[in-house]
Amino acid sequence: QVQLVESGGGLVQPGGSLRLSCAASGSIFSIAVMGWYRQAPGQQRELVATTTSGGDTNYADSVKGRFTISRDNAKNTVFLQMNSLKPEDTAIYYCNAKGTTVTKNRFDAWGRGTQVTVSS
Repeated sequence: QVQLVESGGGLVQPGGSLRLSCAASGSIFSIAVMGWYRQAPGQQRELVATTTSGGDTNYADSVKGRFTISRDNAKNTVFLQMNSLKPEDTAIYYCNAKGTTVTKNRFDAWGRGTQVTVSS
């Protein structure tokens, strides 16, 4: 009932920048938290950054000072600006949203992921 679609991944050189976007659609009443997670080959999925509807943010230590999460509540969209990218940032990046549907059911939805590759 809730779909998330990511965009903006790609190949970038070390030190470069990328901006990821994720749009949520469907039977959404409200979204409490939107965020980004990533999974590198052979590793577990890990939190990158989250933001609440009130604007509170949380970042993994590994991306603090380099990545910025932002959100457009009116459009149910979340962004991740990634600067000073490093090869270790290479992973599939997944969007996540937690909220309530119009039928007052809670949801915890995931996108399909977008590949980010940092390489020279």
